[in-house]
Parts: sequence; C-alpha cells; structure tokens
Amino acid sequence: MEMNDGENEEFGFSRNYFLAKELRGSGKKSQSKLSDIDIDIVDEQELVAAAAQIEPKHEKEVKDLMNSYKSSYPEWAFELRCGLGLLMYGFGSKKALLEDFASTSLTDYSVLVVNGYLQGINIKQVVVALAELLWDQLKTKRTPSRSSSKVQQPFSSRSMDDLLAFLDGSEDMTNEYIVCVLIHNIDGPGLRDSETQQCLARVASCSHIRIVASIDHVNAPLLWDKKMVHTQFNWCWHHVPTFAPYKVEGMLIPLILAHGNTTQSAKGATIVLQSLTSNAQSVFKVLAEYQLSHSNEEGMPIDNLYATCRERFLVSSQLTLNSHLTEFKDHELVKTKRNSDGQDCLHIPLTNEALEKLLADLSQ
Repeated sequence: MEMNDGENEEFGFSRNYFLAKELRGSGKKSQSKLSDIDIDIVDEQELVAAAAQIEPKHEKEVKDLMNSYKSSYPEWAFELRCGLGLLMYGFGSKKALLEDFASTSLTDYSVLVVNGYLQGINIKQVVVALAELLWDQLKTKRTPSRSSSKVQQPFSSRSMDDLLAFLDGSEDMTNEYIVCVLIHNIDGPGLRDSETQQCLARVASCSHIRIVASIDHVNAPLLWDKKMVHTQFNWCWHHVPTFAPYKVEGMLIPLILAHGNTTQSAKGATIVLQSLTSNAQSVFKVLAEYQLSHSNEEGMPIDNLYATCRERFLVSSQLTLNSHLTEFKDHELVKTKRNSDGQDCLHIPLTNEALEKLLADLSQ
C-alpha cells in the first residue's frame, strides 16, 4: 500500500522514537550512588542560624495580601454564627491570619487555640479545656440551675461521652454560649490519626462549639469521610493563600541537610518528659539507667521493668505501667522490639551520650 506524505512523516517520527529508546536502553547504566557523593552535612543549629539570616522577600506584598482578607472577617464570623466550620487552605502560613481574625472578630466568644503542628497533643485535655471554658461562661453570664450542679465535678475525671454531652448542650443552656476552637494545622502530625479526627468531628458537631481550622497537606481532605465533612465539621472552605513563611509550623520538622547533635536530642526528650508526671519520669529513668548499664542488650524486657518499678513503689499494677508506656510511645520516647528469646523489650532511641545528658537534665 502506498502512503501519502503525512503518513510517511508520522511513520518516520514513530520509527525514530523507538530507535532512540533502543539506543538509550543499550547504553551502560550509571553506577553512581547517593552515598558516593561527598556532602558536608552541617549541624542543625548552624543551619537554622544561617536560615534565620536570610532576608524575607516581598514583605510588603505579603502584608497587603493579609490585610486584604480583613474585609472577609464579617462574612467568616457570620458563617460561624450560622453553625458552619471554617476551613482555610492555600499556600503560606495561616497562623497569623487566623489569630488576627480571632482577636478582632471573635471577641464575644471564648477561644481555645490548638497547635496541630506539635507532636504530643492530648485530645482528651483539649475537650476538657473546652468544657471548662463553656462552664466559665455559664458561671459569669448567668446563675446555673440545680440541674447543672452535676457538671461542677472536675471535668478531667469525666468520660469523653459525658464531656461531649455537656458541650452539646443541656436543658439549662441556650445557644448564646459558644466556644470557638482555633486549630492551626488540623492535618498536623499530632492530630492526623483516624481516632483523633473522629473525636474532633464529634466535638465540631456539638451545639456550643465552632471550629476554625487550617490545612496545608495536599492529602488533608482524605482524613474525612462524607459524614464528617458535611454533617459534623460542616466545613465552609476558604482559599486564603498568604505566601507567609512557615516559621513556627516548621520549627519541629527535621532539616534534611542537617543532623541533630546529642545535646539537641537530649533537650527535645527532656522537654517532652517534663510535660509528663513525676511518676512517669521516674519510670523512664529506670528504663534509661537499665539501657546504659546493659548497652549490649536489645532492650529492657517489660516484665523486668514492671518488677523494678514495683520494688521502687512507682507503679501499683501492670495497668498503671502500661499507661506510662503508652505515653512514652505516643511521644516517640520509647520503641518496642522483640529480642532473640521472643520477649518484648523496650528501647529508648537515643545514644548513650544523649541518655546521660537526659538523665542529668531531669535530675536538675
């Protein structure tokens, strides 16, 4: 069959394409490896100091853009009053924008700020804080009736279902009592697990709660199902790119061109431990001391830890120890591994030098 000029040209193009692919595949592959590249990795503190000296660009434009959103504040406040949740997305840190909105347009409400970009967030403590803020409104704005006397017991001792029932209202509360939750990065590492998101959705559906949140992760919408988006959170989406640097949100993200030193690792672990109870710190010390004196072992068996803590009157039952271990694991202070004998062992992912520095800091 004869081909016209157009078909000849197309055939020639296709033939050249496959010839090029064959020639490329026949060549020798590069033997270079990333590990062969000689890169001087600096200390993280030096890199942070160098990054801090970089002059910000387009400050005026960023400031003007932030100010342009002020005209939307009345609209956002109205949407909150209507029972909607505000979800802000777009490139750039939205921390300053949301806090400015809260300080200027939400002055009639109590506002609780949750920093979702932090790792160790206790969702039960967040719900307890919300209940306490709502209770304070009841005490200051009106005299509670007898039917609300049962709420006066400490909220920290109440179950999650009881706390949510209180936030959802009772016969002696009207919708004039509102607590706003301002969540920076609701898709952050401290909040993005399924259980926490389900709890936040239940909180958002309470009649006396309004949520204003920001997201930055590209897959953040995958955290929620249809019911959570449209019924519980009841999101009203707002595209608010600020192009502001993620200075605060990025403080705890490891820098890929730097390595942390011993002092820095110990300091981070110390900060986390100081937020725990003294009993939990004592249990952690037992584990750290064992790891230092048995550096050749894979970790401390859980049974040994329980026996030692029982002898020192640090725990009264295995259940108490398990609660401490759950806290350690949640804060990534301890990891569990199975040794060659099949025992579950606990290991602190720090060097001996960092562990010694950590114990010294805790003893001060």
